[in-house]
Amino acid sequence: MNIKNHTNVSGKNKRGFTLIEILVVIGIIAVLAAVVLVAINPTRQFKLARDSQRVSNVDSILNAIDQNMAEHGGTFMCGSNPTQIPTGPVVMASEDLNIPNGGLDGFDIGQCVVPAYISALPFDPLGGPALYVSPQHYDTGYTIAQDADGRITVSANSEVNLGVPISVTR
Repeated sequence: MNIKNHTNVSGKNKRGFTLIEILVVIGIIAVLAAVVLVAINPTRQFKLARDSQRVSNVDSILNAIDQNMAEHGGTFMCGSNPTQIPTGPVVMASEDLNIPNGGLDGFDIGQCVVPAYISALPFDPLGGPALYVSPQHYDTGYTIAQDADGRITVSANSEVNLGVPISVTR
């Protein structure tokens, strides 16, 4: 019995893919990858994650202030001294950093709430000037204000909704 090699019309064995076929598949994969990246938008996702962290931080700071005031019959105390929370938005920062905000220095709450009501003051996740080293050396990057009705608002700047601050009021 005679076995012959099966060949195509040109006389060559057909194995593998042609260069055109490979390039077409690579092009399709590139287009799909681009569509997925646009749909996911990692930059926006990171901004949303940092804004979620800001919401949590603002809430934690306000909880610590609330606990301090609840323990002292509605008065915010720093050590044994009653402390007035500013009526206009002021950055919460230690006095040694001397953070200007509309001509006002930062409002120092670190020694009033750390470590009795919160283990460490949270600060803006984007970093920059915001930092926490100790209750004597920090800049939260967040603002605090108390209105005429006694409600306290802690705010942060949003990355996703520019111009719309993240704030919690109690």
